[in-house]
Amino acid sequence: MMTLYVDAARNVHDGQSAVGAVLIINKQQQQLKKALPQSADNHEAEFMGLIWSIKQLPMVDNLQIYTDSKIVADAIQKKYAKHYQSYVDQIMTLLTEYPLVLVNWIPEKQNQGAHQLAMQALKKAKR
Repeated sequence: MMTLYVDAARNVHDGQSAVGAVLIINKQQQQLKKALPQSADNHEAEFMGLIWSIKQLPMVDNLQIYTDSKIVADAIQKKYAKHYQSYVDQIMTLLTEYPLVLVNWIPEKQNQGAHQLAMQALKKAKR
């Protein structure tokens, strides 16, 4: 089972967004981060960040995703999000490659690794 912790960060002044992800496979940890395009709000940044993160993953049998975004976790489980359906559709298409996908919401304090990576990428993008 591959485990992915993902979080996005967004600058409220200019809309610049970034993503941080911690990937764990066979007890080996990999840290990923990237500046994203501007986003309309933090929710959009979270969806964009998850899409980017999934695209970085190697093909492994099963995937467990942890996010501190309640809207993202709920949207994937329901396969629906009123204002973000195009993102949900992209995510669902990407996830069809995995026989088993578990999506879990976790509190922010349990997602600090991904959060710190997102903040680093956001600061770097501002330079």
